[in-house]
Amino acid sequence: MTQSEVYARGAVSARSAATAGVLIAMLGVTAACWAVAVNQMQGMDMGTETTLGSFWFFVAVWVAMTAAMMLPGAIPAALRRAKDGSGVRAVPLFVGSYLAVWALAGVVLYALYRPHGTAVAGGAVMAAGLYELTPLKRHFRQRCRASVRSGVGFGMYCVGSSAGLMLMLVVLGVMSLTFMAVAAVLIVGQKLLPTWAALDVPLAVAIVGLGIFILVAPSALPGLTPAMHSMTPAM
Repeated sequence: MTQSEVYARGAVSARSAATAGVLIAMLGVTAACWAVAVNQMQGMDMGTETTLGSFWFFVAVWVAMTAAMMLPGAIPAALRRAKDGSGVRAVPLFVGSYLAVWALAGVVLYALYRPHGTAVAGGAVMAAGLYELTPLKRHFRQRCRASVRSGVGFGMYCVGSSAGLMLMLVVLGVMSLTFMAVAAVLIVGQKLLPTWAALDVPLAVAIVGLGIFILVAPSALPGLTPAMHSMTPAM
C-alpha cells in the first residue's frame, strides 16, 4: 500500500469518526433538551389561557423546547457542514447560530403573545393549515433542506418553513408537551422528507379541518381550555 493510499484511508476514517461524533453529540443534546423541557413545562399548560411566566424563564424553556424539536431535523445540515472545508470545528458555531435564530423568534413571541380564546385558536390553526399550501412555505422548506453554510441563514429558512406548525403549537398550548411532540414529529418529517403533494396536501387539509373543529366544538378537544384541565369527576 502506497503512502497516498494510507493517507486517503486515514482521511476517510477521520471523516467517518467526525460524522459519527457530530451525530452522537446532536442526539445527546436533543435528549437532554427534551428532559429539560419536560421538567420545566410540567404544570404550565393551560391550553389557550397559558401564560408564559417571566421573560428569562420563558426564554430558558423556549430554547430547550426548540432545541429538542429542531435539532433532529438539523442533523443532515450539520453533517454537511462537518464534511465541507471547515470541518467539525464549524459545527458548534453553525448549530449555535441556528438555535440563536429560534431564540430570537421566542423573544418576538414573548412580546406578542397573550392568552386567547378558542375562536382565536381555531382561526390561527386554519391559517396555519392554509400556509402549508403556499409557495412561500414550499420555498422555505426547500431552502431548509438545501446546503446552507450559515447557521443564521439556515435558521431563518427553517423558521419560515416551520412557522405554521409552530403557530399551531403556540395557540393550542405553548406549554403543552402533547402538542409539542406532535409538532416536533411533523417538523422533523418535513425537514427530512422532500415535498410530496400526496402527503403535504392532506396534512394541510387536516390542519384546516382541525381549526374548523375547534371553532365548532372547542370543548371536544382535550386540553384546549383551562376548564378541561381542571375538570374532575362529580362525587
